[in-house]
Amino acid sequence: MSFSQQPFRLAVIGSGPAGVYAAETLLRSEPVKSGELEVSIDLFDRLPAPFGLIRYGVAPDHPRIKGIITALHRILGRGDIRFLGDVEFGTDLTADDLRTHYDAVIFATGALKDADLDIPGIELEGSYGAADFVAWYDGNPDYPRTWPLEAEQVAVIGNGNVALDVSRVLSKSADELLRTEIPANVYEGLRAAPTTDVHIFGRRGPAQTKFSPLEARELAHPKGLQVVMDPRDLEQITEAEWEAIKADKRTDQVVSTFAGWLEEQQRREAAGEEPTDMHGGPVQRRLHMHFWHRPVEVLGEDGKVTGMRFERTRLDADGRVGGTGEYIDYELGAVYRAVGYFGSELPGVPYDPQRGVIHNVAGRVTEADGTVVPGVYANGWIKRGPVGLIGATKSDAIETINSLHEDIAAGILSAAPEREEDAILRLLEDRGVQYTTWEGWTSLDEHERSLGAAAVDADGEPRARIKVVEREEMVRVSREGMQEPSRA
Repeated sequence: MSFSQQPFRLAVIGSGPAGVYAAETLLRSEPVKSGELEVSIDLFDRLPAPFGLIRYGVAPDHPRIKGIITALHRILGRGDIRFLGDVEFGTDLTADDLRTHYDAVIFATGALKDADLDIPGIELEGSYGAADFVAWYDGNPDYPRTWPLEAEQVAVIGNGNVALDVSRVLSKSADELLRTEIPANVYEGLRAAPTTDVHIFGRRGPAQTKFSPLEARELAHPKGLQVVMDPRDLEQITEAEWEAIKADKRTDQVVSTFAGWLEEQQRREAAGEEPTDMHGGPVQRRLHMHFWHRPVEVLGEDGKVTGMRFERTRLDADGRVGGTGEYIDYELGAVYRAVGYFGSELPGVPYDPQRGVIHNVAGRVTEADGTVVPGVYANGWIKRGPVGLIGATKSDAIETINSLHEDIAAGILSAAPEREEDAILRLLEDRGVQYTTWEGWTSLDEHERSLGAAAVDADGEPRARIKVVEREEMVRVSREGMQEPSRA
């Protein structure tokens, strides 16, 4: 497994964690480190900036998660992976182009769409996918600059990380979000929003949430926000379930947080005291936690959302959730479904429309009948579905790269003798593609930081960054800072 004339050329489509970790795993593999295999890697993204959902799918007030960018930045900044942004697979670059210019390709495009919630009324005006809202407040250049924030009463359906992110952004004051990299148009939209009450609905109980203890506690942190609990949601937990909760440290901490809020809420009600936020200040907005609620129907009038109907649920003896036959209607002006992501089909790549993933076995892309497509691989959410965190993505990368190495060792793949590294750049230039590079990203990064330094947050402190939202401006700033995009 050695190539004396040409390096093995790999294209990776998608520059989020799944794409970066796949490239990094290959570079750190023993055949490459020992010099047995020489590789050349190009990392493509449809957006002008790298990092995928870490830049465009995580709430701006989550700096710990955003810190993953630091690790990804360190990897791409070494210079042994060439980043080419603002290149759309299927339009600017086709599957045939990849076969011509590369010896193998890894698709790591993630899952960007909202999973469906198949209930009546979900299509009404005022019913939104959470993924679209996240892309808006994160400044994704492919989304409109405005969002219809017109409702006082808002529902968020789901008990996962995205539901928490959306709920926090909707319930926090816009001034608190100025501490983050929130774009100017998002700040103005949220500042003008009339939202007073955000309702989070989950099908299961407090012990079945996906929240970490810290994420649960953070829900009550915003100034002016009161968390409102329903006593029935905790009273419904049986003694056996309480024992199971106490036996699991994470679950115990999460449920204890909810129980503490309820206890304080009931104490104030019994004493006739006015509610306050957790800092003792006046209440301006409320965040209502609703468990044991199965969505049944989005209610509407004249084509617009006016409310939502739920059925209360419970767990059976086997731990499965079922309906109780009790239905409750809530008056609402908007509904956000945060019930999961779903992968998009890629032109010319075998796709499973039921699961929203590329057909694959251990990362090797296959046809629907299981026939392996030589030299084509997948990693991350587009490989296994939108579940798991960064650790799972790294494990995925190891499996996928192992499959790649096995195919090279078996003689299924080899480096073509006459592939020129910069031919792909000439192809893009001939097609008028205004691609960006790593040098371009560092220029855009510095520009966004300078915008932040020139502005202040609600406390008069300089902001760390302000995102550039318009694609044309991102490309302009990036290309002004670009040098010849060769690999170091």
